[in-house]
Amino acid sequence: MYLAMNRFTVTTDNAAAFEALWLGRDSHLKEMDGFIEFHMLKGSQVDGKITYASHTVWASEDAFRGWTKSDAFRAAHKGAKDSARLHEGAPTFEGFTAIQHIV
Repeated sequence: MYLAMNRFTVTTDNAAAFEALWLGRDSHLKEMDGFIEFHMLKGSQVDGKITYASHTVWASEDAFRGWTKSDAFRAAHKGAKDSARLHEGAPTFEGFTAIQHIV
């Protein structure tokens, strides 16, 4: 199992627009082999900023890498540069391979 996360720092002034963007977009994730689940996470507000994390779970790192090279990825991220004004700097990517999974 592979988990891919992008963290975004968003000012409280932009939080509603940022959330609307994510909640209204077509991610195309369900079309991808190896996709398991997606979560958009909202952290606490600190000093007028909120950390958000997009969190996807994949069957493998190869499945995730395939997503990043797909037409579905390009379609899901179309217009991403236009939305960059809603968060500070570039998103921070983190990828993790699961070494334990308890359900």
